[in-house]
Amino acid sequence: MVQSIRKYIAEFIGTAVLVIFGCGSAVAANTLLDTQCTLPLAFSTLLISFAFGLVIVAMAYSVGNVSGCHINPAVSLGMLISGKMSVTDFAGYVISQILGGIAGAAVLMGIVGGTESGLGANGYGDLSAMGSSVVQAIIVEIVLTFVFVFTILGVTSKEKYSSAAGLVIGLTLTLVHILGIPFTGTSVNPARSLAPALFAGGEALSQVWVFIVAPLIGAAIAAIVHMLLQPAEKKQ
Repeated sequence: MVQSIRKYIAEFIGTAVLVIFGCGSAVAANTLLDTQCTLPLAFSTLLISFAFGLVIVAMAYSVGNVSGCHINPAVSLGMLISGKMSVTDFAGYVISQILGGIAGAAVLMGIVGGTESGLGANGYGDLSAMGSSVVQAIIVEIVLTFVFVFTILGVTSKEKYSSAAGLVIGLTLTLVHILGIPFTGTSVNPARSLAPALFAGGEALSQVWVFIVAPLIGAAIAAIVHMLLQPAEKKQ
């Protein structure tokens, strides 16, 4: 029981830090781009991408030894489907991640002084730099989450990869953000998307279902494909 609580606290902290630094970097970059015109869109995309990736690296080597550093309901779903965690732990992780994301968004709102920035919320249509449709947003999020979770399942499947897992996962998150930011702002994480949307409200909140459903679908597909690709003896 104590160990489970430690894992849930680690997930809470990790998700809060992800939202504060990842979404906070998005707010800062977009503010500079919109108000001062000093930051080209391509550069802001890279800045935000590396911010999210570096947070994952930092948390992987901080809380990874406690909880595995999922800090993402989609990752936890992938682990559940692939048989790497129990239903009880899955529920505890997801609750902790959502609460951690909300706490992180609250801290971020305190830092930026309001919700006018959108707090790094994801979106499509008017909230997308590319003006993506809802169908495009769903496809993008499914594909990006598939790649992200598929990589996590692969790199955590063998002990010999453990020392480099945090770096690989962080760089993969950077990679999917580079492609996804112009289309949706890149979610691949329902907790990361829900928290800013709850505070921003309006259009961001009405669209958040896409960034909850699509990443979960992408994660489920990744877990199934990962299991199908494993040698027969690994499935037993």
